[in-house]
Amino acid sequence: MASQTKLKILNDPIYGFITIPNERIFKIIEHPYFQRLRRISQMGLSYLVYPGAHHTRFHHALGCVHLMLKAVRILRIKGVEISDKEEEALLIAILMHDIGHGPFSHAMEHSLVEGVDHETISLLFMEQMNAEFNQSLTLAIQIFKGSYERKFMNQLISSQMDMDRLDYLKRDSFYTGAVEGNINSERLITMLNVVNDELVVEEKGIYSVEKFLIGRRLMYWQVYLHKTSLAAEQLLIRVLKRAKELIDDGHQLHASGSLLYFLQNKVERQHFDAHTLEMFSRLDDNDVISAMKEWMYSEDFVLSNLCEMIINRKLLKSKIKKKRPSREKLEQRKKALQKKYNISEKEASYFVFDGEIANLAYKREKDNINILHKNGKICDVVKVSDQFNLKALTNTVTKYYMCYPKVKD
Repeated sequence: MASQTKLKILNDPIYGFITIPNERIFKIIEHPYFQRLRRISQMGLSYLVYPGAHHTRFHHALGCVHLMLKAVRILRIKGVEISDKEEEALLIAILMHDIGHGPFSHAMEHSLVEGVDHETISLLFMEQMNAEFNQSLTLAIQIFKGSYERKFMNQLISSQMDMDRLDYLKRDSFYTGAVEGNINSERLITMLNVVNDELVVEEKGIYSVEKFLIGRRLMYWQVYLHKTSLAAEQLLIRVLKRAKELIDDGHQLHASGSLLYFLQNKVERQHFDAHTLEMFSRLDDNDVISAMKEWMYSEDFVLSNLCEMIINRKLLKSKIKKKRPSREKLEQRKKALQKKYNISEKEASYFVFDGEIANLAYKREKDNINILHKNGKICDVVKVSDQFNLKALTNTVTKYYMCYPKVKD
């Protein structure tokens, strides 16, 4: 066996060389639970719109570690005391913050498990690995949960300007080519400080914060809530819903053992025991893609068509409007589909549906982004900013989508 003491560095297209700071973090990265993130796409099915968006949760997690190392170094220079133990815990917590994501990231939270979000599953993975790593992840788990006494540490992991957001906006912008999200994460980190145990941004960083918030809003409309990505994700949710329905009715469907486990069983929070977690850890994008390639040839009209739409990118037509589409319009489109293909209303509703999307760039209720003035005064960024748009970013903008097939006579 080669010696494990040499420095581990990785080359990242965003930041250049990323250093893995110590042996324990390297061992966590080597763990099968973490290696699985190489097979989970960061942006779901967005590559159907942005062909370059094939980067993974693995990329993102390592980028977050790199930014956290920078943040700790900057805060220490400014006199914030962070022990070596706390630094390691911060790095472990940010490294594992997304470890609970299922295939294609967010789509699975509505399909394979019921009412169990990825943060909950991340915590279950962390607790399982804590047992394997001789309880050395305990402090990282406390910081992740927000139960550690130093509040700013949790804010570095999860807040309105955390290392997670600073990485994914820049990374997703790079891989999609949508330059609006290309924020200056380095400058933002350089401007961080801690006052009364809370994270603040020094006054001279205000324009970078403004650009970050506006960039976030634009990335949501242009990339994350893009109408075609939205239609693709909704199709994927419906593929799994239909597969579950058919299995419940006694149909045989081919899929990997781990995917079948979640299709055959109703999995809620109380069912998430060690066995379920192990089955979840075997699931990734490949299980779903392989299953859909099989199901394209299913005798079931709904399942085969939904799968073909995703695999061959024959997606539904989608429209996003400020007003909710009328029931009459939806019924009309459903009826046309029923008539053309001789299918039931229930079957037609898999292809014709509506919903709503919301975009809130900045939430002012808790964990505000606070600006530290030279005189020591602390104010919410919206109050300090001379950027008129910033106040508008505190309002939730809701839009409505409608998806339907292009039916030709």
